[in-house]
Amino acid sequence: MKVVLAQLNPVIGDVSGNLGKIVELLPRWTPVADLIIFPELFLVGYPPRDLLERPAFIERTQLALHELADLSAQYPQTGLLVGAPRPTGKDTGKGLYNSALLIYQGKVIFYRDKSLLPTYDVFDETRYFASATEIQVIPFKDEVLGISICEDAWCQQSWCHRLYPFDPVETLARQGATLLINISASPFQVGKEEVRFQLMQHHARRYGRPFIYVNQVGGNDELIFDGRSMAFDGKGNPLAVLPSFREEVAPVDLRQPGVPGLYHPEERIATVSQALTLGIKDYLRKCGFSRAVVGLSGGVDSAVTGALAVKALGKDNVLGVAMPSLYSSPGSLTDARRLAQNLGIPFQVIPITPIYQAYREAFREHFPVEPIDVTLENVQARIRGNILMALSNKFGYLVLSTGNKSELAVGYCTLYGDMSGGLSVLADVPKTLVYELAHYLNREAEIIPREIITKVPSAELRPDQKDQDTLPPYDILDRIIHYYLTEAYSYNDIVNLNFDPEMVRWVIHTIDRNEYKRRQAAPGLKVTSKAFGMGRRIPVAAKYEV
Repeated sequence: MKVVLAQLNPVIGDVSGNLGKIVELLPRWTPVADLIIFPELFLVGYPPRDLLERPAFIERTQLALHELADLSAQYPQTGLLVGAPRPTGKDTGKGLYNSALLIYQGKVIFYRDKSLLPTYDVFDETRYFASATEIQVIPFKDEVLGISICEDAWCQQSWCHRLYPFDPVETLARQGATLLINISASPFQVGKEEVRFQLMQHHARRYGRPFIYVNQVGGNDELIFDGRSMAFDGKGNPLAVLPSFREEVAPVDLRQPGVPGLYHPEERIATVSQALTLGIKDYLRKCGFSRAVVGLSGGVDSAVTGALAVKALGKDNVLGVAMPSLYSSPGSLTDARRLAQNLGIPFQVIPITPIYQAYREAFREHFPVEPIDVTLENVQARIRGNILMALSNKFGYLVLSTGNKSELAVGYCTLYGDMSGGLSVLADVPKTLVYELAHYLNREAEIIPREIITKVPSAELRPDQKDQDTLPPYDILDRIIHYYLTEAYSYNDIVNLNFDPEMVRWVIHTIDRNEYKRRQAAPGLKVTSKAFGMGRRIPVAAKYEV
């Protein structure tokens, strides 16, 4: 059998546009394909979330499936395997299945509903879908297809057996499937592509059957999908490994043997850079923006954000703005200007000192304005936020917030100030990883001035201010954040790893009490296994110890 892997980038909710992507492929690929395979829920894009609760949206999806079925009659030699929601037809329950539908010669000849519905981290599928009531294979041409959907293929992982009572892929193999297929919408996180490869390869080797995996690609809100679709022969040797972070359509002849050395793991820091670049590009494109504005402070966070924005949007579509105050060092403005020159972007300087002094005079009658305290520090940050939002309103830029995960964790950021923006690019990138990104972006040439990378981090909101006046060293802070946030370690667990008890107590306390800030933050691109955002649901008005 000859199959085509269609690793495509849908727009959530754009049923007509996503259908159009399928239709566009048919004239070219049907002459060489027995079967074309599309990702999970491709017709609606993943994750569609509460759009699934709108009857008119489901009706439009079903009409699109009928349109696709009718069109398939014009290509009688080729089947189409497409992911879409499917009504259960029952009066009780969730009312929908997450389904893979096999369309052939003008009809839907088979559907396979998803069995394992994830509810952890960013996934919430039992909110919308019912689990499959049965698992069946389908004879198609000279193969027997065993079709699974995303999570269905992950039960080789130890944690899976704690969540689900059976392994759908094993069931399909026992039923006589000769070709195993998994359609997926599996979000990116650092290191996940290696895990996926090993998992899908294991299925092929364990059951001695070819295995095909087709994953969605593209940025959808906070989530970034890396694609990296793949196919294996029955010995587990790769027949095809598609590139990450871009659309790709590739034919695979299952009669050919695989190539053992075809797969090479990608460098992790490179995948983070690519993921963030795609996340910026798709967020703006899918939200109707074409240009972004970034406040360039002369620090490493804004420098990395600006460099990634240029990679995503092009130098003519990114505006850099420096907003120096009386506390800004001369070097910061110089570094910001050099960065803009290196990036080739337009650059503006809007000093905030006159505005800040006006605020101080206005406040003088109501409270002391000397010495500088956190109130007046935050005023400066909010002035800068207002300037960037004014440029956004006036010229149609999307403001890219530049704060990193370490600062967001402990609340070292100003609500309605440096947290202002439409997208928070580094919200899931710890400070230590920001530095790695800066070095990576400078590999071929010095884009980010060396002085930006080597200088001591400072918010420059008061004289001689340094981040480490308030925060633990970032290498220590990031490790504590990881253990508390990602590993869910307790205070005692972390202290037992030889961290200073008072430092651990302070970090945990500041993470917990700044939940209200994060609830009001711009959407942040997710690149680690546990990000602030849709996958972390912590109450704000709460009292707890962990």
